[in-house]
Amino acid sequence: MTEERLNDRMGQAMAATARREIWWLQPMLIVSALGGFMVYTAWAALQGTHYEYKNYFSPFYPTFAKPEWWPLSPAFLILWAPAGFRFSCYYFRKAVHRSLLLSPPACAVADARAGYTGESRFPLILLNLHRYFLYLATVELIILWYHAARSVVFDGRFGAGAGSFVMVANAVFLSLYLTSCHSFRHLIGGRLDCFSHCPNRHALWNQVSRLNEYHHVWFWVSLFSVGLTDLYVRLLSMGIISDVRLF
Repeated sequence: MTEERLNDRMGQAMAATARREIWWLQPMLIVSALGGFMVYTAWAALQGTHYEYKNYFSPFYPTFAKPEWWPLSPAFLILWAPAGFRFSCYYFRKAVHRSLLLSPPACAVADARAGYTGESRFPLILLNLHRYFLYLATVELIILWYHAARSVVFDGRFGAGAGSFVMVANAVFLSLYLTSCHSFRHLIGGRLDCFSHCPNRHALWNQVSRLNEYHHVWFWVSLFSVGLTDLYVRLLSMGIISDVRLF
């Protein structure tokens, strides 16, 4: 969608509501943040370099060597899986429908489109693959925890640098984002007909439900953490900044 069309739709929505407060600020900020992240991720993936520094590794790139037959950056060999998980996320879908498609952009504001078909048609119906992307994202999360563990090993000994905290924090935030996911919550206990027959799963489901209440928070925190982790490793590899060794 071009900026001109987005502005036209926003103008139509603003004309079709009696609300006078700045309700349009949140949709504008969401589109700007998501757009900025996508632009940076695409740029970082296209570089194909500066994704590793000593025991630090960018979350955008695979740990295995790029196959000789692969013509593009190795980042594209794995980015499709976490991207599919995040872009089919229920919160992301809500954000896109309200902030980009403006259907509707806010409460008591008219839908900018003439008709609403939901996600029953191609290509939006493919978003229902979210639960399968969950499994793929879980595998990649395990790999990220492996890199987080490597980030606290210096010359065969336990230690920590500023990058260690960056790597571990990123793994923690991504774990909170994944485990607060609606599909993960359903996987834990959503299919149970009687919780009293499965008290352990019910207790776990309650814990996941508490995380689920803040799923939108973990979406944004993990979004920024994964981008900042790549940026930190990239700047170290390029020699622009230096890592601070804490112990």
